[in-house]
Amino acid sequence: MKLALVTETYPPEVNGVAMTLEHLVHGLVRRGHSVELVRPRQGRWDRPAAQERFWERLVRGLPLPGYSGLHFGAIRPGALVRHWKRSRPDIVHVATEGPLGWAAVRAARRLGIPAVSSFHTNFHSYGQHYGYGMFICVALGWLRYIHNSTLRTFAPSPDLVEILEKEGFRNMRLLGRGVDTDLFDPSHRSDELRRSWGAGPDTPVAVYVGRLAGEKNLPLAVRAFKAMRESVPELRFVLVGDGPSRPALEKENPDFVFAGMRRGEDLAAHYASADVFIFASITETFGNVVTEAMASGLPVLAFDYAAPAKYVKRGISGMLAPFNDEAAFMASACLMAMEREDWGRMGTEARRTALSISWDAVIDGYERELRDCL
Repeated sequence: MKLALVTETYPPEVNGVAMTLEHLVHGLVRRGHSVELVRPRQGRWDRPAAQERFWERLVRGLPLPGYSGLHFGAIRPGALVRHWKRSRPDIVHVATEGPLGWAAVRAARRLGIPAVSSFHTNFHSYGQHYGYGMFICVALGWLRYIHNSTLRTFAPSPDLVEILEKEGFRNMRLLGRGVDTDLFDPSHRSDELRRSWGAGPDTPVAVYVGRLAGEKNLPLAVRAFKAMRESVPELRFVLVGDGPSRPALEKENPDFVFAGMRRGEDLAAHYASADVFIFASITETFGNVVTEAMASGLPVLAFDYAAPAKYVKRGISGMLAPFNDEAAFMASACLMAMEREDWGRMGTEARRTALSISWDAVIDGYERELRDCL
């Protein structure tokens, strides 16, 4: 099988969506399939990869207004039609709803190539954080049009599948996400790294991992941390990631540790060297960082939806609050702080849960769905 995967976000810009797609790509290639990746160019330095059974086609990339870290591709359907006539895929997977995704859907239809899609990022929810909330209804209609033009739409959590079906999205399929429990492991805990944070062997450390941006609800995470610190005065807060909110956060919270973007084993060490994970986002389609934190042996404080709803057990491996209930989130933070002596036990349970989440099983299901569309 030859797959054309069309996406706005993929390494070298690494985030949860990119890492999910990377796992799918590598899984298919290991199974003997071929994958062409169509994505925007990230800069003049960016060059297309070319390996056995995997290669890239780069198109012009433009920054998303209000968030330069996200790019959308600028290409006409005709250009993809001409390209796929020369190198025809068996199936197209559209993992973006922007102009590039629209062009890919149109091109696939014109050539009679089956197409599927996946819903990764709540851009219609992000709108309220970047000054174009009034266009949310328009955005939702656009998303529905793109996805309903394909044979399948994959979503990473049951609650998101249900939400999208209520909004008129058709042919929904659940495609969960695994976690790399070899990379994200408590064994990566580093005393040296903790010392760089000003934390001694017994100093508790809370960590956040993700974009430092409006859609991540960081003011609530900060408030929750400060509430926890009232019960655990020595608690430190480390934020891993970058984004437009970082300058203001650093100015307002000079006692926090801002670690910037981390990847690979360095990222794994930042997770494992902390003691509890705080995640207040309400715009996730899944939340890979939650399962990564669990695999690293951290109890999780989060809202009860997406990955936390599926994997975190209240009082067993973390604390959950009803979706978007800020008062309940704060109460859960205070309860988490009072359970300080149980963080180790909760982290052990979180790790045990993460060990049951296999990428191989996810890729097997994805492969079956693709074959069913041929």
